[in-house]
Amino acid sequence: MRNASRTRRGTTVILTLFVAALLVFGARAGKMLVVDAPQPSDVIIVLAGETDRRPARAIELLDQGYGKRVLIDVPAESRTFGFTDSQLAQQYVHSLPEAAAVSICPIEGLSTKAETRDEEKCLAREAGHRILIVTSDYHTRRALSIFRHEIPGKSFSVAAAHDDEQFGVRWWTHRQWAKTCLDEWMKVLWWSIVDRWR
Repeated sequence: MRNASRTRRGTTVILTLFVAALLVFGARAGKMLVVDAPQPSDVIIVLAGETDRRPARAIELLDQGYGKRVLIDVPAESRTFGFTDSQLAQQYVHSLPEAAAVSICPIEGLSTKAETRDEEKCLAREAGHRILIVTSDYHTRRALSIFRHEIPGKSFSVAAAHDDEQFGVRWWTHRQWAKTCLDEWMKVLWWSIVDRWR
């Protein structure tokens, strides 16, 4: 009888600790995804994907002296309304006062890991080894980890591009933020447990 009571008490304590740990993790899950620590660099790279906030953040960092050049990753095969994404990106670059310091890097890969292979080819044509990655805030931790792992010869830092429609660290307050947080944590786990070792 006493043993059964002790077992129940032990189970209750373990369950309580597990729930408490889960609540603490949940409260910090959004914040843990975000790394916003840009360092002075030779090249600023804008990861493919979101095309509004990421390039604008990179140009802002260029103007602040965080880099000398900007490379914007653009999916090579994608088309929008009959134009390739590369054509649209080129128009965007030509409209910038900083156009002389901005280039397009064509990307074939569909994942962040695959993007590193395409990016490595573009970086081979650039001077310097200090690279500043610009990506969406929720993607910063995973992107930094992947680039450091896949391109070990370079020094990487990362800057977050914020979009309040897509994500906020208080992820539980908006449906879209919750979806983004859950999706990104699944990708972080996949990278950490499986993809990193292949």
